[in-house]
Amino acid sequence: MATNKTGGPGRLLGYLESRKNLAGGAAGLVGLALTFTGLAGAYWPVVVAGLYGAGALIAPPERPAAPDFPDAAEQLDGLRGDFATLREYLARIELPPAAGGKLAELDGLIEALLDPGWVGEALALDPEAVYALSRIIQQDVPEAVDAYARTRWWTRLTPGTEPPERHLERQLALLFDEADAMASALREAEARRQQTHTRYLEERGRGA
Repeated sequence: MATNKTGGPGRLLGYLESRKNLAGGAAGLVGLALTFTGLAGAYWPVVVAGLYGAGALIAPPERPAAPDFPDAAEQLDGLRGDFATLREYLARIELPPAAGGKLAELDGLIEALLDPGWVGEALALDPEAVYALSRIIQQDVPEAVDAYARTRWWTRLTPGTEPPERHLERQLALLFDEADAMASALREAEARRQQTHTRYLEERGRGA
């Protein structure tokens, strides 16, 4: 059975450095000061202990540091690496011309969205778009291509069934539409930003 080895000297040292002990110690020093001035009387140990306990009780509890998760910009850096890995995988898969063309369109759009310049900066401002793009790269495209590769093998054994490339073409078209909508949303956000600045300049001109 596993045992907890975090106690002992480590926990004692942690308490000595805690806010509760420091606050209690400060209050206890007040009690000692009262003792030296004669105000605590014969019950000075009780006074010191009571003040220490009161100080420890009113001290704020220890708060563990919040986890430091990567922000959207850091996620994009990792996503660019994942995209490069995806491209290496796709280069080893033989696709029919129609599906290959759809994939090329999707590849070009993703590459544009991940551009490390101002486009990437705009994308980083939309965490939901970053998540959606990561899902396309890390999950949707690999699953679509892998399912095609596996189904194609079975189709060769059972001719006459629906060609798997039709599903692949449809899946890649849907993913392209999703990425294209993402790009359109970013473009509209930039357009609204431009319009807002125009209105600001117009209002500033009228107020001059």
